[in-house]
Amino acid sequence: MDEMGSFERTPPAAAVARVREGFRTRATVPRRFRVGQLKALRRLLAENEKDLAQALAEDLGKHPLESRLSEFALLEHEISHVLLHLPAWMEETSVKVPLALQPAQARVQPQPLGVVLILAPWNYPVQLLLSPLIGALAAGNCAVLKPSELAPATARLLCRLVPQYLDPQVVAIVDGGPETAAELLRERFDHIFFTGGEQVGRQVLQAASRHLTPVTLELGGKSPAVVVDGHWGNIARRIAHGKFLNAGQTCVAPDYVLVVGKAAAPLRTHLPEAIREFFGKRPARSRDYGRIVNEHHFNRLTGYLGQGTVLSGGGSEPSGRYIEPTVLVDVDPDAPVMQEEIFGPILPVLEVPSLAEAVAFVNERPAPLAAYLFSERPKYQRIFEETVRAGAVGHNICNAHPMVPGLPFGGVGASGMGAYHGRHSFDTFSQLRPVLSKSALVDTLRVAYPPYSWSKAELLKRLL
Repeated sequence: MDEMGSFERTPPAAAVARVREGFRTRATVPRRFRVGQLKALRRLLAENEKDLAQALAEDLGKHPLESRLSEFALLEHEISHVLLHLPAWMEETSVKVPLALQPAQARVQPQPLGVVLILAPWNYPVQLLLSPLIGALAAGNCAVLKPSELAPATARLLCRLVPQYLDPQVVAIVDGGPETAAELLRERFDHIFFTGGEQVGRQVLQAASRHLTPVTLELGGKSPAVVVDGHWGNIARRIAHGKFLNAGQTCVAPDYVLVVGKAAAPLRTHLPEAIREFFGKRPARSRDYGRIVNEHHFNRLTGYLGQGTVLSGGGSEPSGRYIEPTVLVDVDPDAPVMQEEIFGPILPVLEVPSLAEAVAFVNERPAPLAAYLFSERPKYQRIFEETVRAGAVGHNICNAHPMVPGLPFGGVGASGMGAYHGRHSFDTFSQLRPVLSKSALVDTLRVAYPPYSWSKAELLKRLL
């Protein structure tokens, strides 16, 4: 490393070969080693939070407190949860053996998969790179990390820090753009974990098929918020916070709102008020409001601004990649803003006559990563859970389920496959291997051997 804090870029093939050799040593298998690496990762976060927050501010305009809440705290809680439960997760579990095979013992044995590839996105570039790594390390794997080049300050810092804190024979981090990702995907892995958009997810899945590599895809989609009844001020604040956190660049953020019947009028009043409460009359001057990641996404998002009537916001500034928190009404359901994942600070609000119509609207479209219902009525909550197809359901709150380590996080259909967080991460990165043990000193299986007879058939009927 030179005085400017640069680092030597490791060729992708060399990085994979290094950690593949590290896995062959079985160094990652003992629980003590796994715990040591997880604690080292926790130290990385604790000792470098200021620098990481500065990098996130440079890449995405994030306030340090927002980075603490949405990136660092989630990782710290995840590590603590895993350290607490890891001894139990690593234990073999006994399984009952059928009478025909007794005496024998059957067990399920969690085993590391080997070398995993983790491809991270740019919107939460610390959390979404290191959260899957927590599960991979807990399960005893080696890993190759690829941070997003679209968050360059964060990627450079992580490429410097990861080798300082984690065993380089176990964890490698590779910097670069799409060509680097393509090089990595030509290598053989034992599992690939990808977070990002549907289009690239398809490419990852296709590349993985060459080696029959299992894949976890954490994608996105148009997550709806359906509003029926409740405290309008609280509802508006929770929707506005969920939507405009990280300038709307959150995979589980409400992508659009369906307001049922008489809920439309109060929500139209309270949403703009909530935005002003959070960011003031001039959000461009607010230190609490982020920026769009790059010019390409800025131009894509500003194209949506004319696809409805602006109820609140609508301003933008190209030089600062700033788009004002915007609420659109009178939106055509067939407009591009309602067909494509927005992934930015633009919130269409559509009116529907009933909860049944709202559910039908959601289910006519690809399954989202999350679906949110705002109603205090248990009957409506039950109907929503039973009829809406989504990766997760939230009642009266947005974006919060990823903060619960015991809940699986993942999509369904177009929003992804597989899940992680807590025990689900451990299982995702483990082979749950069956083991059956039976002594050969006495052969109790002779009744199943040829030649078959009437007496054997009668005995086997009773045993099986």
